[in-house]
Amino acid sequence: MRKLLIFAIGIAISMLTPTAPAQRLASDGAAQTFSFVSDQFFTDVYFHFSPTLGTQAGLHQYNTQLEDYSAASVEKQIAALHAYEKKLLAIDPSALDANVAADYQILLNSIRSQLLSLEVIRNWEKNPDNYSSGVTNSIFVLMERPFAPVNTRLRQAIEREKQIPQVFVEARKNLKNPPRIFTEIALEQIDGIISFFQNDVPLAFKDATDQAAKAEFVKTNAAVIDALKSYGAWMKSDLLPRSNGDFKLGAETFSRKLAYDEMVDIPLDHLLQIGFDDLHKNQAEFNRIAKEVDPSKTPKEVLAELATIHPTPDKLLGSFQDTFASLISFINTHHIITIPSTVEPTLQETPPFMRATTQASMDPPGPFETHSTIAYFNVTLPERDWTQAHIAEHMAAFNVGTIISTSVHEAYPGHYVQFLWMPQFSSKIRKLLGANTNIEGWAHYTEQMMLDEGYAAPPANATPEQIRESKLIRLGQLQDALLRDARFVNSIKLHTGQFTFDQAVDFFVSDGYQSRSIGLVETKRGTADATYLYYTLGKLQIMKLREDMKQKQGAAFSLQDFHNNLMKQGFAPIKVVRKAMLHDDSPVL
Repeated sequence: MRKLLIFAIGIAISMLTPTAPAQRLASDGAAQTFSFVSDQFFTDVYFHFSPTLGTQAGLHQYNTQLEDYSAASVEKQIAALHAYEKKLLAIDPSALDANVAADYQILLNSIRSQLLSLEVIRNWEKNPDNYSSGVTNSIFVLMERPFAPVNTRLRQAIEREKQIPQVFVEARKNLKNPPRIFTEIALEQIDGIISFFQNDVPLAFKDATDQAAKAEFVKTNAAVIDALKSYGAWMKSDLLPRSNGDFKLGAETFSRKLAYDEMVDIPLDHLLQIGFDDLHKNQAEFNRIAKEVDPSKTPKEVLAELATIHPTPDKLLGSFQDTFASLISFINTHHIITIPSTVEPTLQETPPFMRATTQASMDPPGPFETHSTIAYFNVTLPERDWTQAHIAEHMAAFNVGTIISTSVHEAYPGHYVQFLWMPQFSSKIRKLLGANTNIEGWAHYTEQMMLDEGYAAPPANATPEQIRESKLIRLGQLQDALLRDARFVNSIKLHTGQFTFDQAVDFFVSDGYQSRSIGLVETKRGTADATYLYYTLGKLQIMKLREDMKQKQGAAFSLQDFHNNLMKQGFAPIKVVRKAMLHDDSPVL
């Protein structure tokens, strides 16, 4: 196994670094050529084949277009990506300034990652949820923000809805022996998606006054609902019985994806050990603090008690809102990071098509959105038809500690604050192409960093109750860290065949200190989101970068300056950030 993993990483490294073709453009003009090629890439490929991403980015000329899900379109996209890969390889990156050369590498890796997804991983042939949730998101992005008058957005939604029934025609042609878990997840979500079109979509456009558009919308929306119902019935009766495919990427593909997406080329056996080391460190700290909370109980018994200390479901959104003021005040008074705006995100319930695989998320406007700049903080509430036991398991994830760490992660100073820095990112590439080790790594890093800096620490003359609450908040942060550690281990073990699905669920419970309900959701997510180790992986890279900066700067080191400079690099892989801040190529871990 060791030889196989090293071989896989070797392939990844060789594809990370562009080899010189026989003839390269002369150094003069390289920067101008790269600027032209990269701009054309976004127009010709990125948004052309993914117009919903255009809407999300705030480029509303794409609002009436829908992705072409046909196999023929996939082949055209593959050809276009290969063409732009060749165009980039004709440019000499050594002739570019450091920042631009980094953008060059980010774009080249992104193209290669997309090719890996389309040619090798081939989820367009394997994942039925890509179709049903994909078209749902295409309509949702027209609903969620008032970037244009409601009549205009209704017309745009109609144009997209007209194209949706054909998507499910293509899905039936494309899907070839999906993994059973993928079909099960799609079936689990289909009723919520149908409800979304039956209820949420009409409600979003209820204030429209264009009578002709409203009449047309009734027809197009009904056609979408019929198509979804038919698709659900087809998945259940036809696709599910023949869903015998394998979701595992395998070591080689997993390593290549990690190299392209995150610029991480650490051998998988070493990477797995890094994950276990962090898991064991956080388990030991959790166990130590749990003993301080109640010496008469085991750590798991303290965890069970912590799981019961949460708001009622109807108070959950308000509980998150209540954290904002204290977080903002602490960040400002302790000089953690500059917050570029006083506008707060808007809390709302998670949209239906996202609820099966996410508990909380931040949904900011795109980098080029100028008309509606609201950022939404989504929180998944229990469903009405859940049992009391299921509700209790779900709410355990929102205990007194994890509410704090989730608010830090999603809002202050996590995802939302990073979004507020976006106008200062240096290029379109830094705004549109992001490494999850940066985006999620930053958000996860802030959970621990804020408590380490003293947030939620008991006051000098604290009561026993205040001391206990502070310890419970730390336990909540550690439980979230253990969740991410379990993702780290499971991502590698699931996709290299070292864990079965059930073993991964058990690992979340036994070693990740999660409820079985959460373990099941997390394992489902890991089957499709293969490299979701990026939370802990990114956090550890940022922590190492911070320590290296401290060593380099000594007494001149400033935490606020460090965080501000990190933000200015955009969503680039931490390897790129390290080179920009440390001016060397030292190891990321």
